[in-house]
Amino acid sequence: MKKNTKIVMKINDDNENHHLWNNRGMWWCHVTVHKSDSTSERMRFSLKTKDVEKARERRDRIFLKIAEHYEIAA
Repeated sequence: MKKNTKIVMKINDDNENHHLWNNRGMWWCHVTVHKSDSTSERMRFSLKTKDVEKARERRDRIFLKIAEHYEIAA
């Protein structure tokens, strides 16, 4: 089941903050995982920082962990 799972990461090279949003000064990350059973899961995470550089680093680490969990080639 995990082999056909895809993480939806529409990468926008012109926007370093893609998948990030700032909610009252705190950065958040969102991503959608499409699973092999035709369901999808929207995930949102507080990155617990007001620093955009830290937020980008934390987003990238989260994406790697999601890819590892679902056995997706990143």
